[in-house]
Amino acid sequence: MSSLALASLASAQLKGFNYGSTNNDGSCRGYDDFVRFFTEAKNLASTSSPFTAARLYTSVQCGTAADPIAAFRAAVDTETAILVGLWASAGRPSYENELNALLKGVQELGAPLADRVVGVSQPQGVANNAGAGATGAEIEGYIGWLRDWARGTPLEGKPVGHVDTWTAWVLPGNRGVADSVNFLGHNSFPYFETTRANSIDQAADNFWSALAQTESVAGGKEVWVTETGWPHGKSTAVANLDNARRYWHDVGCPLFGSRNTFWYTLKDANTAQTDISFAVTPLENNTPYFDLTC
Repeated sequence: MSSLALASLASAQLKGFNYGSTNNDGSCRGYDDFVRFFTEAKNLASTSSPFTAARLYTSVQCGTAADPIAAFRAAVDTETAILVGLWASAGRPSYENELNALLKGVQELGAPLADRVVGVSQPQGVANNAGAGATGAEIEGYIGWLRDWARGTPLEGKPVGHVDTWTAWVLPGNRGVADSVNFLGHNSFPYFETTRANSIDQAADNFWSALAQTESVAGGKEVWVTETGWPHGKSTAVANLDNARRYWHDVGCPLFGSRNTFWYTLKDANTAQTDISFAVTPLENNTPYFDLTC
């Protein structure tokens, strides 16, 4: 396991996108980028209500060791709710940098930022080739460390959660993590299924059954959908705009407004994905690749 989240549970359902700290060409994203992206998310064509929340993967600004990510100030200035990222896949020193960046951001921006915070999340390291990952025991320790460091700050008392796939949540060795959190974050990409048929015809059923697996170990706690989406690509019949649109309609539309949901993604940010795209809009403008009507 490799991710955790700090969240202020909101009465209204959160509806947002995931945002990386870099673009898919490896360039760093800055304040102006995040302001534009957050504003565009609120003004997407054909959506029934605006996407007013953002999930980050890190609290550290790209190109620095432990400076607060520029998305914090952008969230304040655009009134965007933030599921703040604490990267927990690269070892304890890296995680300490994440904590320092988060607390420095709160010190600099004060209550306006703390009031926007609804979480902290990051993807699985090992499964996504994004780091060494962390064991369940290590994640439990990070949760305790986070709560200790938040004590006496505007973040004290905010609910803490963890984000992972259902295959990790159901492992007996991770039972302690589920017991330690206030909510469970669920990441699911039926496109990448390897143990079941993964055509678009099975995609919705695969998603809902995976979500049910996470709920089965939640003990009645809230389960947030922190990452899901379907790609479109250059030359494959599986990853195409028609299927991306269908997945949005069959999975996204039932989720939006009924459960805290962070879609993957408004703009591409994964440098490893060169032949497929999960983006809803291109980097250059705010015109959706496919119809977003629900």
